[in-house]
Amino acid sequence: MADFTHRVATEADIPALVALMDRSISGPLAAFLTPEQIAASRKLMGLDSQLLTDRTWFIVEVDGVLAGCGGWSRRITTYGGDHSPGREPALLHPGTDAARIRAMYTAPEFVRRGIGRLILQVCEDAARAEGYDRIELVATLGGEPLYLANGYREIERFDDDRGGAAVPLVRMGKPLDDAPR
Repeated sequence: MADFTHRVATEADIPALVALMDRSISGPLAAFLTPEQIAASRKLMGLDSQLLTDRTWFIVEVDGVLAGCGGWSRRITTYGGDHSPGREPALLHPGTDAARIRAMYTAPEFVRRGIGRLILQVCEDAARAEGYDRIELVATLGGEPLYLANGYREIERFDDDRGGAAVPLVRMGKPLDDAPR
């Protein structure tokens, strides 16, 4: 049985995280999108250094191998990397605003092994501990089944064409109960 561990991502992890994101976009996500949409996804998604600074981005390793990453945010930006247009770093307010799930990526060889579920649990528990009572995210079509299976519900579907081709996305959310899972 594989040994899953998680920890907070650091700046030293950036090269491995960038490589993981690239493989995730090229691999599992490509089953849902056209080549043009994959190219546009690279412009819309990516490394968000604010998550590193806030220490809210986690890495999951399986037997010491990087298997996935994901985080949560107490900031307004809903998705995208440092290079994405329309970022808003202002803080959200627990009890009023929903925390955000951000930057979820799984290595192709680790898809469907519980990596995403573990990251969601860690993120939800951390957001709950800071007083958030609900959480939202923007899902790719490839990620939507994971989120549905974990209690998230669709808020709206939209296309983001800022990367040059319309990439279909789904805004989703769920309430956070008082007890950690």
